[in-house]
Amino acid sequence: MASMLHVDMDSFFVSVELLDYPELRGKPVVSAHDTTRSVVSSASYEARRFGVRSAMPVARAKQLCPELVLIPPSFEKYRRASKQVMAIFHEFTPLVEPLSIDEAFLDVSGSLKLFGTPADIARALRERIREQTGLPASVGLAATKFVAKLASQRAKPDGILEIPPARTVEFLHTLPVEAMWGVGQATARTLKSRAIHSVADLAREPLPALTRLVGTSSAQRLHALANGRDARAVETTRVEKSIGHEETFARDVVDGEFLERELLRLATRTGERLRDAGLEARTVAIKVRWESFETVSRSRTLSEATNATQRIYQTARELLGGLGTGRPVRLIGVRAEQLAPAGSDPAALWSDDEDWRAVDQAVDEVRGRFGAAGVTSASLLTGRGEVVDPRSLQPPA
Repeated sequence: MASMLHVDMDSFFVSVELLDYPELRGKPVVSAHDTTRSVVSSASYEARRFGVRSAMPVARAKQLCPELVLIPPSFEKYRRASKQVMAIFHEFTPLVEPLSIDEAFLDVSGSLKLFGTPADIARALRERIREQTGLPASVGLAATKFVAKLASQRAKPDGILEIPPARTVEFLHTLPVEAMWGVGQATARTLKSRAIHSVADLAREPLPALTRLVGTSSAQRLHALANGRDARAVETTRVEKSIGHEETFARDVVDGEFLERELLRLATRTGERLRDAGLEARTVAIKVRWESFETVSRSRTLSEATNATQRIYQTARELLGGLGTGRPVRLIGVRAEQLAPAGSDPAALWSDDEDWRAVDQAVDEVRGRFGAAGVTSASLLTGRGEVVDPRSLQPPA
C-alpha cells in the first residue's frame, strides 16, 4: 500500500502573503525585496508562467514579467505558518519528518484504522490545512519516500497524485535522469555521455559500469532508486549537521568595523539557535564572497565545544582578520559545525566560556519573555545598511 506521503506547500511564502493581500490572487506575485541584488524567494504560479523562478535575480524577474508584484518577505510570518502546518501533520501521524519549512514526509501506515486509506488521509490532510490556515498543499503518495516526493511535484499545484506500489517502476522509468536525487548538471552530463538519458536507462545500466562513472556509493544508491528500491523510513528526529546564517549586502562593504558588527549579529543568531536546539559546536566557520563573486570559507576547530555567542563571534572575527582587509565584500556568513548535545564535551566542564554562558542565559530568558527584540548588543543598534537576499535570512526549518 502507498502509505508514504510527501506533503509540499504550494508557493509557500507567496501563499502566506496572499492571506494578507487577497486582492493580489491571480496576479504574478513574488516574495522578494525590491532592490538591485535581491533574489526571488518564492513565486506564484501566475509568475512562473512568465519564467519567474525562486532564486532568480529580481531584475531578471522584472524583465520577464513587467507587471510583477513584489511583497517584501516576512520570515517570522512564514515560520508561524509552518508551525501550524507541521502541527496538522502530527494530528494524522506521529511519524513526521520535516524536510524544510514547507515540506515533510509522513508515514501513515499506522493511521489507517483511524482515518481510512492513505488517499483518504491525503485528502483530509489537505482539507484541514486549507480550513485552518487558508494555504494550499500538494501531496504525493507512494510506497517509498523518493517516489512520494516525485509524485508531489507532479501533483502541483494544489493536487494529489498516488503511485500504487505495482506501478512504481513504470512511473519512474518515464522520467528523465535529472529527476533522480543527487543527479545535478555535472552528473547528468557524465551519465548522458554513456547514453543514460532516462531513469529507465539508469535502471538497465550494469552496476559495475555505473560504478566506473559515478563511484561506488552513488552508483549503488542511484541504481536502487531507479529500480524502485528505497528502504528509508521516516526519521522523526532530525540531527542538525550545522547551524548558521549569512547576509548579502545591497552595496559592497569595505568598512572593517561594519563587517565585524555583522559578524556579531550573525554569531548572535547562530548562538541563539544552538542554545534553543540544546547543541554545541566544535567548529566555527565563516564564508566571505568578494565583489568579484569569488567565495572563500575558513574554519577553526575549538579546544572545547561551545554555544556561547562571544566565543563564536571572537573566532569568526579572527578568521575574518586572517583573510586580510580592503577588498569589497558582497556576502558574509557564520556557521557552527561538528554539532553535539550541549554538555556532552568533557572539556567543557572547566570551560573558559562560563561567564559568557551566564550572559547568554540571561539574554535568552529576556528573549523568551519579550521576543527577539527584547535585548541586543549595544553595537548592533548602529545602522547597518540593507541586507537584500531574503533566502539568506531564513534559518533551516
